[in-house]
Amino acid sequence: MAQATRDAYGHLLETELYKNPDIVVLDADLGSSTRSMAFQKVAPQRYFDMGISEQDMMGTAAGFAACGKIPLASTFAVFGTGRAFEQVRNSICLPNLNVKICATHAGISVGEDGATHQSVEDMAIMRSLPNMSVVCPADAAETEAVVRAAVAHKGPVYVRMGRAPVEDVYRDGCPFQWGKGTILRDGSDVAIIATGLMVQQAIIAADQLAGQGKEAMVIDMASIKPLDEDLVVAAAQKTHFIVTAEEHSIIGGLGGAVAETLSRRCPTRQAYVGLKDCFGESGKAAELLEKYGLTAKGIVDACLLS
Repeated sequence: MAQATRDAYGHLLETELYKNPDIVVLDADLGSSTRSMAFQKVAPQRYFDMGISEQDMMGTAAGFAACGKIPLASTFAVFGTGRAFEQVRNSICLPNLNVKICATHAGISVGEDGATHQSVEDMAIMRSLPNMSVVCPADAAETEAVVRAAVAHKGPVYVRMGRAPVEDVYRDGCPFQWGKGTILRDGSDVAIIATGLMVQQAIIAADQLAGQGKEAMVIDMASIKPLDEDLVVAAAQKTHFIVTAEEHSIIGGLGGAVAETLSRRCPTRQAYVGLKDCFGESGKAAELLEKYGLTAKGIVDACLLS
């Protein structure tokens, strides 16, 4: 069943996370859109709407963490990583405080809100910060697994979620482990390492490649930092060709993390599917994903590069 990852976040807040008395939820006047308002229904005394003040929200989250609480700070990805960068850097990451930034509306699938609200550089920004972990789930089940793992993890975490509904990848439970990728398909000709909504497209691409006689390995890399380097190297050694796929700039995100690993440990041919150093634009999510090549066809084309 197609469901937005932000909706899975709201469901988890309302049905499970509120039971932990140490969890507090903050939002910056976007509680309805981020779905964090679901927490207010069941634990209103631990829900704080900070208004349109993301910097203040991050500073307050740091204060809660310093007092032993587990704050989940929710806002749009472009605001949580851009507008509040200094506070995230100096108030959260520098003292290594236990804050979870649960950001929704990432990538160009935000759609009609346009380039100002389509965060295509957020993973690169967060990856660059010492002590910050970065995770990007593929579907609803993985979102719930990722958020649970983020709450259990000690230290700052950036959880990247989307606005648009995505089809289920995991129907019988999600095996997510902190810092690990998940092999969804095995193959020996090319390894597709994908994250977020591009995981679904990678699976479709693998089916299409199979029809052309090519066996594609598909890896769901929900953990961008820490990256599962051993799995990346193993895939490179087996297939000798890596294709990364992400709803993000090809600079500094999953593709960059994989390339950094390969350059150090196993130099391998690599192709990138993602935003080619550009901003998005206003339009329907599906049309934008097609225009910028963030589709199964875009992945297939990359895998067939000679």
